[in-house]
Amino acid sequence: MSITITPAANERMRHFLAGMPSAAGVRFGVKRTGCSGFAYVVDLAESVGEGDQLVEVDGLPLIVNDKSLALVEGTVIDFQRQGLNASFVFHNPNATGECGCGESFTVS
Repeated sequence: MSITITPAANERMRHFLAGMPSAAGVRFGVKRTGCSGFAYVVDLAESVGEGDQLVEVDGLPLIVNDKSLALVEGTVIDFQRQGLNASFVFHNPNATGECGCGESFTVS
């Protein structure tokens, strides 16, 4: 699995993990939604389940389920602040299009 986490995203994820020491790691994947088909999911995972892949990326435990893996392979996860807004930003080489609001993406 080849997923990159920038230093800013790593710091933000570690902040969330520190608030829930029992978490197994950060879950990263996709769900079907939005006007383009898929949206990213970043959340804390209580455990590693069947069908999950657990990898360490720069010392951070990252959990990706098998169904999402092909859609997020090669993605760079960043965390950016713009004014009062802050969010994770995804640079996914598999995405062939995005909706106008930037919340969902398409894979051909």
